[in-house]
Amino acid sequence: MIDEVPVTIFTARTVHAQAGRPVEAFAVTGERIGAVGELAGLRERYPAAAVRDFGPATVVPGFHDAHMHIGLTAEDLLHLDLSHAAVGSMDNLLATVREGARAKGPGEWLRGARFDDAKTGRLTRHELDAAAGDVPTIVTHVAAHWGVANSAALRELGYHEDSEPPAGGEFGRDADNRLDGRLVERALLDVLYPATSRTESPIRPSSPEERLVGLRRATEMFHAAGLTSICDALASPADIALLRRAQRAGELTLRTSLLVAVDHYAKVRELGVGSGFGDDRLRIIGVKGFVDGAIGGRTCLLSEPFCDSDYRGIQITDTEELHRSIAQVHADGNQMAVHANGDQAIRLLLDAYEEAAHTNPRPGLRHRIEHCTLIDEEILRRMRALDAIAVPFAGYPAYHGGALESWYGPERTSRMFAHRSFLDAGITVAGSSDYPCGPFEPLLGLQSMVTRRGMDDGITVGAAQRVTAAEALEIYTVGSAEACGEAGRKGRLAPGYLADFVVLDRDPLAADPEDLAAVPVAHTYVGGTPVWSRQT
Repeated sequence: MIDEVPVTIFTARTVHAQAGRPVEAFAVTGERIGAVGELAGLRERYPAAAVRDFGPATVVPGFHDAHMHIGLTAEDLLHLDLSHAAVGSMDNLLATVREGARAKGPGEWLRGARFDDAKTGRLTRHELDAAAGDVPTIVTHVAAHWGVANSAALRELGYHEDSEPPAGGEFGRDADNRLDGRLVERALLDVLYPATSRTESPIRPSSPEERLVGLRRATEMFHAAGLTSICDALASPADIALLRRAQRAGELTLRTSLLVAVDHYAKVRELGVGSGFGDDRLRIIGVKGFVDGAIGGRTCLLSEPFCDSDYRGIQITDTEELHRSIAQVHADGNQMAVHANGDQAIRLLLDAYEEAAHTNPRPGLRHRIEHCTLIDEEILRRMRALDAIAVPFAGYPAYHGGALESWYGPERTSRMFAHRSFLDAGITVAGSSDYPCGPFEPLLGLQSMVTRRGMDDGITVGAAQRVTAAEALEIYTVGSAEACGEAGRKGRLAPGYLADFVVLDRDPLAADPEDLAAVPVAHTYVGGTPVWSRQT
């Protein structure tokens, strides 16, 4: 009977069934792994099975990003790429904006994404006015928590010199106290991002057909990096509709978990769906909320000010509202995942989690802290007591390098992206990029966690938080699966698990830690089927 279902045996010089646990081969039936073990034994057990031998390559479980934004990425890929890697200088950024503005018709908006002021330089509405003229233009920062609008965009949005920013938001101002075009937190989120918007916006949303094009581009990009599963950590109804459309068309090859934006939770609750609703391709796992701002955007909520400043960041969500929303989601038996970067933000969040657990005990319901960046011993103790899950940035030490110390100082940097501390404290820790806010490549994330060295400046930040390559791989597979409630079917090459795996040219557990990001991906498989292969 067993041979009536097609079976394929996969083998290679090195097969890591789990980080540091090699096997010779594994057999796949349908979308799942049927058995692992010695190649000869599997051949005998499945005599009719085809054998796929990857030769000198290494096979690892599929990489799983527990916090990124595929809906936002699908949108960004339709607009100008203003990342430092794409433009290299402020002159080139403005030239790209100028060219984009020329192509716009009357009433059309121009959008650009992934601008990085720390790498490319300072940008205000005045530079955008000179480049884009009367074309309403918004450029979002790589951290996605603030952006810069030109004068035409400010007018269209109804923002003027006497405007009061929305609660949880700020307007940037120059030395003369005039608007400089910076829209911070809710001042940007409410007009640009449908997942968090609380107001009507004059910016025309991209059509479902346009966003599907962006989704296809994003999916190929992520598969090429070895990603087989991701969690979209801020899903709106439009994002869910986009992913469902791709699923119906057979195009959703990237397994996607969803954290529904808390502003849309009432709709989800009304439908009676929640954590665990869906299937192995598309599943709702919980609800996303916010406490504070960004690390790279320098708006996170701190107990002590940023270096050379008296600024301590911004609280996006009112404390009372935070407690109310967490209490509701918790009482419904759903997982809460809340963005909290600064130490003060994390403490506020832990207060709310502790209150919910005390008021309405829910054994086994584990909540997440998204980013969970700046920690201390008290925070670790409280998280361990709650069995809370940490989802910190993997690639930020590599991406930001020494700039982190200029913003936070070396002592605080030694307590940021604290993978070592989380592991030592027995706290579940997942791998995440927060793309498009950080680099999405998992192998770069592994290198960043192992070396803590900036990829541009070579500066080591927070060396005490280094982990081994095996621990880093475990974080990006088993840890992420556990954070998404999928530990029983993802993260390992084991019987009954989904046959999601990546074929690499070199063994990441034996590679030079400084070269982990350069380990080539040869193939990416989802459910035993190749979804991406390198062109030869």
